Amino acid sequence: MTVATEIPVQRIAKSKIDTVDFNNLGFGNYISDHMLVADFKNGKWHQPKIMPFGELAMTPAILALHYGQSIFEGMKAFKNKAGEIVIFRIQRHHQRLNRSLERMCMPSISEEMFTESLSSLIATDAAWVPTSEGSALYIRPVVFATESRLGVKISDEYKFVVLTSPVGPYFAKPVRVKVEEHFVRAAEGGTGFAKCAGNYGGAFYPTQLAKQEGFDQVLWTDAHDHQYIDESGAMNVMFVLNGKLVTPKLTSAILDGVTRNSILTLADDMGMPKEERKVSVAEIKAGFENGTLTEAFGVGTAAVVSTIAIINIGGKDYHLPADSASSFQQRVKKKLHDLRTGAEPDTHQWNFRVRVK
Repeated sequence: MTVATEIPVQRIAKSKIDTVDFNNLGFGNYISDHMLVADFKNGKWHQPKIMPFGELAMTPAILALHYGQSIFEGMKAFKNKAGEIVIFRIQRHHQRLNRSLERMCMPSISEEMFTESLSSLIATDAAWVPTSEGSALYIRPVVFATESRLGVKISDEYKFVVLTSPVGPYFAKPVRVKVEEHFVRAAEGGTGFAKCAGNYGGAFYPTQLAKQEGFDQVLWTDAHDHQYIDESGAMNVMFVLNGKLVTPKLTSAILDGVTRNSILTLADDMGMPKEERKVSVAEIKAGFENGTLTEAFGVGTAAVVSTIAIINIGGKDYHLPADSASSFQQRVKKKLHDLRTGAEPDTHQWNFRVRVK
């Protein structure tokens, strides 16, 4: 499907694209020329506008800075083999955005407004969509409270802003992770399923401690007694155990990852047995010891499919077998890439085509 957009555009006087090294993008180092901004005031969203990326005028009294009403999404757009720009799984991202907004007592955004906003912004900055292997245009919609006052209350005013960034792979090599036995990312009944800013801010300190020990991420465990795995730092986590794809069952403490859902769907297409259930730390440890754990990997919009090389449990490093092209994670990663870029039919209708004028 394609949406025609009529969002007003104020174009940048001089593009910054010549400053971008498309052969060495990294992740999040460059912001595209334009951004989209819409305001929520007097009980409704107002007309979005596209303007040059830059500063926003606001005061230090905006409620988002004090009481945390701020949520975001992470999405990607690709250029397919036909030269079209496609946004991957825009509807599911929109649905998750609204679940996050509801949890944080923030106004929902219609599918039409969301789709037209993203489509129009990406069409405006179409030249920023990279084409090298493993690259994409990362899309960051963010919504935050802007009412300027003090006092604990639900804000009456918000901004919806969309930025984009040409990016390369999030992790350049297999990652080392540590099972977290003390700190908690989220608890049942909390905000773990929402993509809200506080979840990430609260994760920084334990992740920093893990990095000081030589790890890239932590494996978060349940808030009750740290016996069951929830997810990894910036991604959901999956295992191949006894020849089956196994991943923790969703709870209110676990983010409903779009890449997670995509890979579970593709596993069915590929005939890979799968299980969504509780996964205990003890089971993972036993899998290392008896050889039934053959793969572990993180999945997410930024990370895509990232190989886990080492899992530290109780202070001991356990090594996964060396990854290969025949592994499930590499085969499903290739299938996902081929679907996004048009090398394989989009049988699930996950790609939304952007109309570039």
